[in-house]
Amino acid sequence: MRARRSILVLLGVLLLSASFVPAGAGSVPQPSARRLKAALRDLVDDPNGPRGAIVVIHRGSNRRVFTSGVANVETGAAMRSDMHMRIASTSKAYSGGVALSLVQQGALSLDDTVADLLPWAPPDWGEVTLGQALHHTSGLPDYTADLGFLDYFADHLEDPLPPRQLLGYAGDELDFDAGTQYQYSNSDNIVVGLMVKAATGRRYERELTMQVRKPLGLLHTSLPRGVEMPRPYIRGYQPPGNPPEDVSELAAAGYAWASGGIVSTPGDQDRFVRGYIGRDLFDRTTQQAQFDFIPGDSDPPGPGDNHAGLAVFRYSTSCGTMYGHTGSIFGYTQFIAASRDGRRSVVVSVNRQTTPTVAPAVFEKLQRVFRLGVCAAMSGSR
Repeated sequence: MRARRSILVLLGVLLLSASFVPAGAGSVPQPSARRLKAALRDLVDDPNGPRGAIVVIHRGSNRRVFTSGVANVETGAAMRSDMHMRIASTSKAYSGGVALSLVQQGALSLDDTVADLLPWAPPDWGEVTLGQALHHTSGLPDYTADLGFLDYFADHLEDPLPPRQLLGYAGDELDFDAGTQYQYSNSDNIVVGLMVKAATGRRYERELTMQVRKPLGLLHTSLPRGVEMPRPYIRGYQPPGNPPEDVSELAAAGYAWASGGIVSTPGDQDRFVRGYIGRDLFDRTTQQAQFDFIPGDSDPPGPGDNHAGLAVFRYSTSCGTMYGHTGSIFGYTQFIAASRDGRRSVVVSVNRQTTPTVAPAVFEKLQRVFRLGVCAAMSGSR
């Protein structure tokens, strides 16, 4: 019953000292490093905060890794950049990488519609385009907000439904006319994954490997279906409780699929966001279409002023502008971002779901880590 109650709360939202480990020469200015380390201590020392946090700052060829707390409360293992974790909705950027790579190759078009590629979908969805799904302007209802889905999920944690059946919980009608407003929805990237499959005749998982994992050398990134995590992994916890509840392997990744099911490492996340924003997957023309920004927060909100593009968000802060994605799921919260040229990047990973609704006071501290991570990465860039 405890797991069921925890998951219903967490999925409803889905709508110890500090240390630093240098990797390479490192060139983060000392004032930025001190502020970041202090913010990490403050975050992990909070009784309702994550048990561990890791930040990767990559400037040019120099990378530094800052950690606080632990990856496993039972063993005391430290956080490491080669440990696996659930990357939650930053998976949406990966599905964007797949789709936009195929757009450049001519296998897909941003104007392809649901009616063109998914004729089995409800008629009201027919005019929704691939571009609108990537932009969160589709009007598709979020299947994870449906009470029937939440009930099924809680009773079948290890037995996920196929993606097409997940969309059955989204209903038959759009929340608004496609293209008229912004609304973050997990259904959007399920549709993107299914459109990729329909256009190529190949499984989305294979296209993820061919279009993203292999080109960027992501050796520790996968899209599993079940609950098991590859070793070694960062344990995901959900306070309160002493010890807090370990929810790392509580539910199957297949429930989030192309919208949030990927498992990766902080190191691979860093490689991904640098390549994704730095145009290693598609050309400038495709990125110009991707960078059609409108007001809209990522979920959870990223640092500064948030604007939504196609499977990417622009984060405008006092320290500079970066591009990337956030994500949260039971046991984990993520932030990845890079400068426009991909040369400066930040990855923040913590092992507790933290959003403005789940643990709002802790989220304020996490937002400070996001901001200081951006400042550390962008210092001296202007």
